This record gives sequence, structure tokens and C-alpha cells, in this order.
Amino acid sequence: MSGTANDFAVMHFSTEGVPERERAPLLRDFIGPMVARLDIEPEGDGPLHFEVAARAVPELAVSTLAFSPVRAERTRALTADGNDNILLSCLRSPGNTIVHRGNELMLGEGAGTLLSMADPFGCATLSGIARGISISVPRKVLTAMLPDLEDRFARPLVADSEALRLLRDYVGLIDHYHMARPELRGRVVGHVHDLVALALGASREVVEAAGGRGLRAGRLHAIKADIRASLGQRGLSLTAVAARHGVTPRYVQALFEDDGTTFSHFLVGERLARAHRMLSDPLQATHSISAIAYAAGFSDLSYFNRAFRRRYGATPSDVRAAAER
Repeated sequence: MSGTANDFAVMHFSTEGVPERERAPLLRDFIGPMVARLDIEPEGDGPLHFEVAARAVPELAVSTLAFSPVRAERTRALTADGNDNILLSCLRSPGNTIVHRGNELMLGEGAGTLLSMADPFGCATLSGIARGISISVPRKVLTAMLPDLEDRFARPLVADSEALRLLRDYVGLIDHYHMARPELRGRVVGHVHDLVALALGASREVVEAAGGRGLRAGRLHAIKADIRASLGQRGLSLTAVAARHGVTPRYVQALFEDDGTTFSHFLVGERLARAHRMLSDPLQATHSISAIAYAAGFSDLSYFNRAFRRRYGATPSDVRAAAER
């Protein structure tokens, strides 16, 4: 299944329900035009299982993958399609082998590498279900930030590097947002380009000199996700969050200021939103309003009631009553 909206294309493909003999040809037809033309065959005696969700905008394609053991090859004949993009591949599975530009790599779980679509390569995943992402960008985009780009293909990337972690987290935005506005798409694409360059070893100074804001955007996204996951913690503070991310409290405040808000305003807004969701949920009807307020991270019930009414124009009791009706 696939769809497009202006210059934003979305593709979902699964071999579930497809006859085994038709899976590999259908997969090649679906994944080729958006990501890369590859010959893909199952490895071993089992049938091919493959799921891919791909989203493409000008100068960027991001794919989320899950598949059984396979061998994939981009042959010399397939490189004649003119695609000279670079592909950053990062898989969470053991036993990944890549042969590219005369190098053979055995990649550990979570590690990534860079592939050139202009050159043949072969990949094999030999055990379990592999899960991961691939990011395709035009070669010219990274040349200014990585003058030695051609020397970086078929080299392992450090799986737990900060830049690669931020990149993996940030591209999740593309999976959850429609990005209907062209200006939003342009910003997201630029941020991903910056984070790819950083993951490949470009210095922060070089990326920022090229006009990039990807590192700051990636960190802000990671900090927001951390806050949302920790709303119920009583010790959640600017200082604690900054320490967890290895930056100063002032740096965190500056990130939120660039986003048009403050740390405190964002934190209170997320806690109010969680309380509103809980009050609107029939499954939470047995919990008192005070228990819900505390679960959302508020320690002062009077403050919670005032802030809730300012935010939603109704009291917590009103929201609960409306949900019950």
C-alpha cells in the first residue's frame, strides 16, 4: 500500500498475505522506486518475511524495516538507474555482513554503515528478525560538510554515539507527523541532513557553519521525549534533565526559547495534557481527581485546578463529567 501528497510520499509494504513465490518480486517493485533497487532473496529454508514503511520528501527518504534473514544485492546492472544517493543503514540484529568497495564488514547489533548507491554492494542478515532504519540522502548534500565523504563508505559507525542516537530518535518524527506544510518538511529534512553528517564524523562547527540546526533540534526532541516519559517523577527538574543529557541547564533553556517556549511551560503543559487524557478515559473513572493530578506530576492540587481551568476553560470535574456522558 502506498500514497502521495504533493511532494511527500508514503509507502507501506508487508509480505503478510502474499504468496511466497510472489514476495521477492513484489518487494523489489515496491521498495526500488522510493529507496533503492535491490535484488532481495530469502536466506535459508524459511519463507521471506519483510515489512517496510518508507516516507520520502525531496532530498530525503527514511525507511523503517523488519525482515527475516535475507541477502540483498545492488548489482552493477542496477546501478545504471542513475541513483547516486548515499544510504545510511542501521540494523538492530546480530550477524550483519556487508561487502562494499572492496571491504567486507561484520556489523554488531545497532551499528550502522554508509553505502554508495552508485557502486555495487551486497548485504546479508543471517539470523533472527532484523529491525532498523535506512536513510537515503543526495550525495551532494553532505559533500560540503564532509569533504572526505568518499572515504567513509563501508566503515562501521559507533552504535552508541550521541549523534547516531539523536539521529535514530529524530527520524521517528517522520513516522508520526504528516508534515503537511512545505516549510516544516524543509526544516525536518535539513535537521536530518545535519544529524547524518554528525553521525558520520563531521564536526559540530562545520555543520553549524553550513547553516545547520540539526544537533539542537535532535537534542530538543530527545529532551522532550525524556520529559514526557518522566512526568510522574517528583524530582523532574531543569537541572536533572540537563544532567541526564550531558548539557547545562542554560543550554536546555536556550533550546526551549528557540522553540518559542520555556522548560517550565512545556513541562506544565505536558502534565496538564496527561491529566486531561486520564480524566477523559472511562478506564480511569475509579481514580479520584487528586490521584490523577499526582500521577501527572502535580504536588499542589489547588495549583493543578487553577492551571487546568486556564488551559482548558473547564474544571477537571467538568471534563470527567463530559466523558461520562
